[in-house]
Amino acid sequence: QVQLVESGGDLVQPGGSLRLSCAASGIIFSLDTMGWYRQAPGKEREFVARITSGTMTNYADSVKGRFTISRDSAKKTLYLQMNSLKAEDTAVYYCNLRRFTTDYLGRETQSDYWGQGTQVTVSS
Repeated sequence: QVQLVESGGDLVQPGGSLRLSCAASGIIFSLDTMGWYRQAPGKEREFVARITSGTMTNYADSVKGRFTISRDSAKKTLYLQMNSLKAEDTAVYYCNLRRFTTDYLGRETQSDYWGQGTQVTVSS
């Protein structure tokens, strides 16, 4: 089983910085990818950043240049360094692990695992 626990959310002023962490338990496979999503009240959950097992990264345009995703495989921990925070960044941030599996016919499927989320509020 996989369990994800986020931490690091806080109330910060615009322009401030915050570092989110996601601790994973259980076995993490080589093909697993991990990422961060966020959801504001009344909005759908949206993609923020993702990192593959090969450390390739992808970012939403709204956070590119301000956020940095990284992972420590030995500690099984995912990070999101957030700089130059804006009010629009206010949301609950969720850690995600995407796992690819193969069924008995050899067809690939995927499963998403989520943490409970951590609140980030950017306000003066």
